[in-house]
Amino acid sequence: MRVFVSVCVRITPSGYTRSGPESTFCCMFDPATVQELDSWGGLGVYSHRAADLDAWIFVALHDDRLGPPTGGTRLKVYACPEDGLIDALRLSRGMTQKWAAIELPFGGGKAVLCLSRALGTEEKRRLLEAYAAVLNTLRGKFGTGQDLGTTAEDMRFLAGLSASVHGIDRETGQVEDPGPHTALGVHAAMRSAFKHRFGSDSFGGRTIVIEGVGDVGAPLARMLARDGARLLLVDFDEARAAALARELDAETLACGDQFATPCDVYAPCATGATLNPETIPEFVCEMVCGSANNQLLSSADAARLHARGILYVPDFVANAGGAAYCSALGTGIVRSELEARVLNIGTIVSEVCEEAAARNETLLAAAERRVERMFDRPG
Repeated sequence: MRVFVSVCVRITPSGYTRSGPESTFCCMFDPATVQELDSWGGLGVYSHRAADLDAWIFVALHDDRLGPPTGGTRLKVYACPEDGLIDALRLSRGMTQKWAAIELPFGGGKAVLCLSRALGTEEKRRLLEAYAAVLNTLRGKFGTGQDLGTTAEDMRFLAGLSASVHGIDRETGQVEDPGPHTALGVHAAMRSAFKHRFGSDSFGGRTIVIEGVGDVGAPLARMLARDGARLLLVDFDEARAAALARELDAETLACGDQFATPCDVYAPCATGATLNPETIPEFVCEMVCGSANNQLLSSADAARLHARGILYVPDFVANAGGAAYCSALGTGIVRSELEARVLNIGTIVSEVCEEAAARNETLLAAAERRVERMFDRPG
């Protein structure tokens, strides 16, 4: 039976000290959170309460069969700590699938810095210092990098306190932005899905809705614009979407209109769970392929899309480009080989499409079977 582990790192005048199972953190769990933990199947979660900042740090280690748990550090305001914990659990499980799907030697893990409010610059640094202490107690059991809500500067600061930061060139101090590499992987995945669905991988004249034009959505939009696609952009930051639309001669949509707008592709590049029983009946598209994590509210939603004839490219395959590139940065692998790893996502999607078509099943089912085959390999 897998065990939930609660480890608290306490800040004291003399530095950071570690306290053990006496932490009362487990008392906060409501039944829904306990159920999520019971179904998670991971190795354990390390937690720390930064009381002076009214924040929690969760490091979820899901799997280490292929290598050390590795995943990004997310910083976000949540309605309650349980929501941050559940996000860490689900994202870490997605990382297990991601590494296995692209056949790289890492396990699934994720860190969530769970905030009750936005932090100022100095407060954020204090939280990162506390987080570095948590990472150091793990002694290399978890590797991390930039994710939603954290910046290259955050990672550079964190790398000065902990050796657990990936995606940084230790010789130059340069921190690699994973966004453009994630976008390149999504672009490769989408091109292969186009070839499978339409018989051609050309984006010329195709209508693509991109939800979220931030670190991944914006570079993806620029790639697709160069390919001649007609772009419809939507973002909670309407000014950001409008600015990019002017740059690319694209159009914008009002938030909420992205689901029912006729298009060839819906590309979710913002928050997860946008594919759910409420939105799926609205879709007027041929396929879904984007960078957001946990796009499905549940795995049953993949079947709902399949029943409607909509091709869903599993997020843990399509969005693996940033992880594939940044995880090996600074290890001596040349950049051309790193880029080839990202572009190989297109080949993986082609193989998944062929297997799914042969079995008349969802791409999700075929991708999950690919993951299990990776775990079943001898040695």
